[in-house]
Amino acid sequence: MAIGGRRPKKAKGEDLVRHLYAEHGRSLLAYATRLTGDRAAAEDVVQETLVRAWKHAEDLDDDAKGSVRGWLLTVARNIITDRARARAARPPEVAEPEEGVPTPAVERDHAQSVVDSMAVLGAMDGLSTEHREVLVEIYYRGRTVAEAARSLGVAPGTVKSRSYYALRALRAVMAGPGKEVAR
Repeated sequence: MAIGGRRPKKAKGEDLVRHLYAEHGRSLLAYATRLTGDRAAAEDVVQETLVRAWKHAEDLDDDAKGSVRGWLLTVARNIITDRARARAARPPEVAEPEEGVPTPAVERDHAQSVVDSMAVLGAMDGLSTEHREVLVEIYYRGRTVAEAARSLGVAPGTVKSRSYYALRALRAVMAGPGKEVAR
């Protein structure tokens, strides 16, 4: 065992890491946890600190450089500082959507679509024949104003006017009796 926080002169490689962890691991983990606020991140810092100690074993041999514990705590603090700076320098990450999870904008509930269709069809029954025909031509058959005008045998301006008033009437029917239609 080391005396005064120094490692034995003969410890090398894995023995060095085992010795350092046995003697300083708990205090190093407590220090890193206090600085990071996250136990898992602190464990990563301790592991990285011990790897650096293994890579710089010659720095730990020199008794004039101070205690091993001081060196380890300084390395751990530097690792935490470097990680914080790296996180601050890059933009925040955006989570990828999970595979197989439907996104609300893309997939709608089929039952809700059926209910909406039934409500619109029921509301269209309350419209005049001219208004209903214009909405069917433009929205159901996907025709342009000019195509709908040719199909219905009326002027394009009439199609525009009827579609305007048909949509207003449709909104009024869907809003229910006694309710004011916005717009």
